[in-house]
Amino acid sequence: MNTHTLHAPSIRRSLGRWIFASAAAASMALSMAGTSAFAAETGGDLPANLPGKGVKVQPLKSSIAEETFQTLLVMKALQKLGYEVQPIKEVEYPTAHIALANGDATFMADHWNPLHADYYRNAGGDAKLYRKGLFSANAAQGYLIDKKTAEAYHITNLGQLKDPEIARLFDADGDGRADLTGCTPGWGCEAMIEHQLTAYKLRDTVTHKQGTYSALMADTITRYKAGKPVLYYTWTPYWVSNVLKPGRDVVWLQVPFSALPGEQAGTDTKLPNGKNYGFIANSQQIVANRDWAEKNPAAAKLFEVMELHVADINAQNYMMSQGQNKAADIERHTEGWIKAHQQTFDGWIEQAMAAARRS
Repeated sequence: MNTHTLHAPSIRRSLGRWIFASAAAASMALSMAGTSAFAAETGGDLPANLPGKGVKVQPLKSSIAEETFQTLLVMKALQKLGYEVQPIKEVEYPTAHIALANGDATFMADHWNPLHADYYRNAGGDAKLYRKGLFSANAAQGYLIDKKTAEAYHITNLGQLKDPEIARLFDADGDGRADLTGCTPGWGCEAMIEHQLTAYKLRDTVTHKQGTYSALMADTITRYKAGKPVLYYTWTPYWVSNVLKPGRDVVWLQVPFSALPGEQAGTDTKLPNGKNYGFIANSQQIVANRDWAEKNPAAAKLFEVMELHVADINAQNYMMSQGQNKAADIERHTEGWIKAHQQTFDGWIEQAMAAARRS
């Protein structure tokens, strides 16, 4: 399966699984923060045998709203174990890794490996941080252009933008250079893009547009709908590729050769199918403060065994892109996912409880 394409049937199946469950769960959605709602649900005080009773948890996430779903799912599982989960604090990835290492926060559900390898290492690595298991695998990323321009000018490789005439096709601000909708500073992908623009000698012909990614992509989509050429970076799982569908509306560009900075320097980004989009597939992992994880084996085991399919994240992100993006909507989506996957969710809790009993 090509992990770079969001498959509509998969999204429809995921949405279908959630429709009834989300509606049923709407009236009994838990609070996003704390354990008060969980206590009410269980009839008052938390059972004395829950391993997390009396232990506070501070979740972190980046400014990417679409990561709330994954984070909230972990929070709800921790609440089932009795932990006192605090409201999410938003910080960008470099700061989040340091905060976790220093014990100023407990966990982050969206550590991208290897994209965040430098952040992980700089914060102290395995000595200070805990990561075990794969929360969500096969996350792809890379550069895309509209299919119409790709076919008209036979563009298949980012390196072709060294040609000023080709680059000028994607000029949105009139300066004669291609405008690449890029990555928000602090996310990690911006360092990759900056490195590659230099490695592929594109500095004279391509401008890396940075800022609020969602706003930049809204402008990019507007340009596409107006019939204008577009050039942008994106990743999966994310809603963009459900609006601009790879293979139908846009195409992935290959790169001249593998070129990654820092900890990933020398990594071959060529995929098994022989294509090279400049990035290797990432896995999202739950990262936590190591000392806290060692003192809380139930939570550590939970972080290890939780697993969320990319198609389910795509489905939830798509619902957000269609206007269901309020806190109550994301709460409903998360409760709906749990109801539709109750056996899986309960299995995570049981494995975590078993780890606590063994400790």
